[in-house]
Amino acid sequence: MQAPPLALPVRRPLSAFAALTLAAVVVMGLGWVSRTALGAEPPAYKLECRLENGPWHPCVMTVESVGERWQIDLEGLRIIFRHDGRGSVEMRRSSGPWQPVSGRWQDDHALCWDGVCAKGSFPLD
Repeated sequence: MQAPPLALPVRRPLSAFAALTLAAVVVMGLGWVSRTALGAEPPAYKLECRLENGPWHPCVMTVESVGERWQIDLEGLRIIFRHDGRGSVEMRRSSGPWQPVSGRWQDDHALCWDGVCAKGSFPLD
């Protein structure tokens, strides 16, 4: 007795729905790859900043990871921030030590962290 011939699966072209679904998955996957891992610079925002109650000056906020790591460059001073995801924010001025800070909004729509204030358009989280 002879064995029945093996039937190979028939390859059919992807339906439009399947092709769109596959494309969406690929695009979403690319979106999850870190911009810096791809060699792109983190986004920078031109703002106004001040220290303590001093005058407002142009500054740049660079956001390494929205809501997690960012820095402000103001007149030669770099202030680095990190958020632990549980509500604690720490700040470090240039090469100084990390210190816990709390953020608060002011009436002029500036966001301040213990004497360092920034106002303008920037992502929060």
